[in-house]
Amino acid sequence: GKWPKVGYMAGALKQQLCSFEDFCIVVKDKQKADLLDGVIYMASPESLDANRLFVWLIGLLDDFVEFLKLGEVFGSRAAFRLDNASSPEPDIAFVAKNRLHRKRRGFFDGHPDAAMEIVSAESIERDYHKKKIKYEQHRVGEYWIIDELKQQVRLFRLNGKGKYREVRAKHGILRSEVIPGFWLKTAWLWQQPRPLKSIVLQQILAGAKS
Repeated sequence: GKWPKVGYMAGALKQQLCSFEDFCIVVKDKQKADLLDGVIYMASPESLDANRLFVWLIGLLDDFVEFLKLGEVFGSRAAFRLDNASSPEPDIAFVAKNRLHRKRRGFFDGHPDAAMEIVSAESIERDYHKKKIKYEQHRVGEYWIIDELKQQVRLFRLNGKGKYREVRAKHGILRSEVIPGFWLKTAWLWQQPRPLKSIVLQQILAGAKS
């Protein structure tokens, strides 16, 4: 196929609009990027603090989902083909087991049921706006924005009209409806050191309110 003409500009690869096929050619296996409305956005290397947060959170969620056999958790380089012009790579994504048949060798053909993005300095606009719009349009049931810079978590959930509404924390806890039984005390994310995942997992599984 014909290689797209690529030029770097403001964190994005700006050119004639890219298709999903172009995206697969331009972005190599070890690179993290998002295709949004035909534009490829390359991710900068993440900070070590953000990486530790990612490892802790994806490990916790993966253990929870695996223990209850709810589906599968995907990491930051898994592409979700929403349409031929948009294929984001969420930092963390959950797919329920009844939709895992849509897995392909190099991507997931469709939307995740829940997506989590860990905000970095270069991804603020993308995470808070561009991806939020795309995830809502393509019916991603829950969108978690985890902002390490502000030390806050915002959870958006689709309502009956297919629009996101923000879910407010109760007693510092956010509860998922898309990932059945999963909840998170947001203060855990900012503790230094963070609590052991094994202990937190036991609390979540037990439905502890503390």
